[in-house]
Amino acid sequence: MTRVRCITEMGMGVDVHGKDATKAARRAVSDAIRHSSLGFFRMLGKTPKDMFVDVTIGVPDPAAVDTAAVARELPYGTVTVSAVNGGLEIPVEQGGDAIIIANAAVIVSLDDGK
Repeated sequence: MTRVRCITEMGMGVDVHGKDATKAARRAVSDAIRHSSLGFFRMLGKTPKDMFVDVTIGVPDPAAVDTAAVARELPYGTVTVSAVNGGLEIPVEQGGDAIIIANAAVIVSLDDGK
């Protein structure tokens, strides 16, 4: 099976209080897909269930991301999520809190049928 990349979407998400990397990651994925409505499946003889959705999340602490929770942001397809070093952590002036910024790349592929 060979996958053909059909869509690449990017998004950004922020958790302003609580240093929650998963919340920021979920928001980044939501941002990436919010303005998309993929309607080309019927033209190709496919359904949304035929999609392969590969998500890469960039955050300062990749181990802090619940990838299963992030995957639930996507309604269709076979979803894989990986977290990598990236994003930003902006400390507040006082205390132990910080703003966490996550970046998401959401790539949708289909099997080429060959």
